[in-house]
Amino acid sequence: MNAAEQVRSVKVASKIAAVVNLFKAEFPDAKADLKPWRNDPDTQEWLDPDSIDIGFHFPGWSPRFQGRSILVQIRFYQDPLEDSYELIGMETAAFNHQGEAWRLSTIANWQFEGKYLPATDVAERLKGFSRQVFELFRNG
Repeated sequence: MNAAEQVRSVKVASKIAAVVNLFKAEFPDAKADLKPWRNDPDTQEWLDPDSIDIGFHFPGWSPRFQGRSILVQIRFYQDPLEDSYELIGMETAAFNHQGEAWRLSTIANWQFEGKYLPATDVAERLKGFSRQVFELFRNG
């Protein structure tokens, strides 16, 4: 779900801002988009109400990223019995003019998959960003 629509408290707003800052610390040229999903029926069926989704756009196509835009989906599990909301993982995907270029899932094996993979240093920085997001949400 769009990050902008997930802001239900100051705490959540602060964490979303921190995620944006963590990404921009690694990739300063990126522009954050807190509403990466359109509000149309086709898009709405793909939304996960238990995720915070943020888009990041670069000024142009980047050969190091193999894309122009990156979608970060931070996924949670809400346990109604325990009344808890816990981070279960992240899905990160890059897009170019042909569609999805690559995907990284921290839910599975933390490996990049796709037709056009990012440069090794970019891949490592993205994994580092993911680890920082885990720390952010696990520490309160």
